[in-house]
Amino acid sequence: MWSLTLNTHSMNNPHQLREGVRQIFSAVAESPADKHSFPVGVAYAENVGYPGDLLAGLPAAATEAFTGLSNVSIFADIPAGATALDLGCGSGLDTLIAARRVGPNGKVIGVDFSEAMLARAREAAAEAGATNVEFRQGDAERLPIEDGSIDVVIINGIFNLNPARSDIFRELARVVRPGGFVFCAEVILREPLPPEEAANLTNWFA
Repeated sequence: MWSLTLNTHSMNNPHQLREGVRQIFSAVAESPADKHSFPVGVAYAENVGYPGDLLAGLPAAATEAFTGLSNVSIFADIPAGATALDLGCGSGLDTLIAARRVGPNGKVIGVDFSEAMLARAREAAAEAGATNVEFRQGDAERLPIEDGSIDVVIINGIFNLNPARSDIFRELARVVRPGGFVFCAEVILREPLPPEEAANLTNWFA
């Protein structure tokens, strides 16, 4: 099992926290079958609502390293011909599903900050023959996307791992065209964690 070495002080350091998150998800991309501190893979994807027959028809490169929170690419309203953004695309499972939904006249851009995850996503897209997708490396608070160019955004769990949430929302407002939509699945706390729990890495990556 891969482990992250950070102290309580690091939890208040956005740069160190970002690098910790990047390393953890890169480790999933490189060795998805290893034991991780959160659910990973096909069985987990089916458990959160993806149909088994749909998952069976997708490349293993995408499904075996899935780490999302819900089946956002299925419940989101993604019309044919749309330009969609899969923010925090990971291994590309949601990107490929969205690519089918937008069709040949649409386009899906997957953005992730882990090059290891993007390598998986590109492999999966090539295997699936998805010609209407592209992947870009970038941070959620500094999106490599043109102003007003996106019709629909899907997000499958990034806000709980990035403290720069206000910046992310500003970037989403910048890249989504007027009248566009953002669909997001996220973990929400009902009340603040006690300080000792907030400083515990398990609560960031479990």
